[in-house]
Amino acid sequence: MENLRTKLILVHLKNRKACSLKELMAKFGVSSATIHRDAEELAKRDVVERVRGGLVYKEPSVPNGGDEAYQERVVANRAGKIAAAKKALAVIEEGDILFLDSSTTTYELALMLARSDFDHLTVITNAIPVMHLFRKFPPQWSMIALGGNYDPQLNSILGAAALEQLSRFNITKAFISAFGLDDKTATTNHERQAEMLRKVLDAADRRYLIIDRSKFRRKGLYRIAARGGFDAILSDGQG
Repeated sequence: MENLRTKLILVHLKNRKACSLKELMAKFGVSSATIHRDAEELAKRDVVERVRGGLVYKEPSVPNGGDEAYQERVVANRAGKIAAAKKALAVIEEGDILFLDSSTTTYELALMLARSDFDHLTVITNAIPVMHLFRKFPPQWSMIALGGNYDPQLNSILGAAALEQLSRFNITKAFISAFGLDDKTATTNHERQAEMLRKVLDAADRRYLIIDRSKFRRKGLYRIAARGGFDAILSDGQG
C-alpha cells in the first residue's frame, strides 16, 4: 500500500537515481525490515529496480521516440492513473480480447497485466509503449499491433491503415482514456485519435473509460463518445 514514506523514498531516488538500503534506513529513520518492505512495494509498482544492497530509480518507460510531452504525461498524477487502472484490471476475465489505447492511464493497466496471472489474453493495441511491453507478458498470450502512421505526440499508430486493420477484429473489452470528461461527453484534442477510438468502441462488446479525476469537468475539441456510451467509467474519484 502506498504511504507517505514510500512517496518520499521515490522522490529521493528520483533525485539521486540510486541509493543503498542503508542510506535509506538512515535518512528515513526506519529499521531494516521496514525499508525492505518499502523496497518490495516500490519494486512491485515497477517504479524502482532492486539491485544488490539498494534501489535504482526507473525512469518512466517511453520506448522508441516518445517525445517530452508524452514523458510528462506519464508521470502526471500517476497515483490516480494507477488507482483507475486497478479497477480496470478487476473487470478483465480469462480469454478476453482486449483493446488498449495509447493513453498513459491505459499504459498503467498494461504494466499490471504484465504482472498478472492470467493464462491467456489477446491484446490489440495502437500504443507503441504497450507493444514494447509485450515482451514481458506471458509467452502464450497474443498481441496484435496495429500498423499505420506514427504520431510522436501520442506515441501511437493512427490513420487509415490502422482503422482498416481494426475493422477485422472482435474485441470483448475496450479500455480507452480521454483528455476530458464532462457531464455529457468524453473528448480529446486529436482528430485522428477520436476517429480511432470511436471505431474501437463500435467494435467492442464492452466499453470502459479509465480516467483519473484531473480530467473531470474538462472538455477537448473532438468528441469520442457520450458519457452514457460506456459500460463503466473507472476512476480514482467521483466525476
